[in-house]
Amino acid sequence: MDLERKRKSEKEIVEKMIRIYCRGKHRSKKGCLCPKCQALADYARARTERCPRMAEKTFCSACPHPCYKPEMREQMKQVMRYAGPRMLLHDPAAALRHLVLTRSL
Repeated sequence: MDLERKRKSEKEIVEKMIRIYCRGKHRSKKGCLCPKCQALADYARARTERCPRMAEKTFCSACPHPCYKPEMREQMKQVMRYAGPRMLLHDPAAALRHLVLTRSL
């Protein structure tokens, strides 16, 4: 996968997971994000856009040099814990791809 496609895919998956989390936890309307989740999505998008290790890393959680601020990293962990299992219902192909890549680390 070329670098720009990988970057685009990661941004889409992260945003999808934040939407799942926001809808489930904050009862936002479908397709909308609350201000806190919108700020997290914007932050994650910006970090992904500027990631210097995109070519060699698999996931931010596996990166030896995380670039997220501690508070944003904690918010993202909460999102991943909640949305991860639910991704099987929303995007089974992405969930299975993530599982395979995680197991190969």
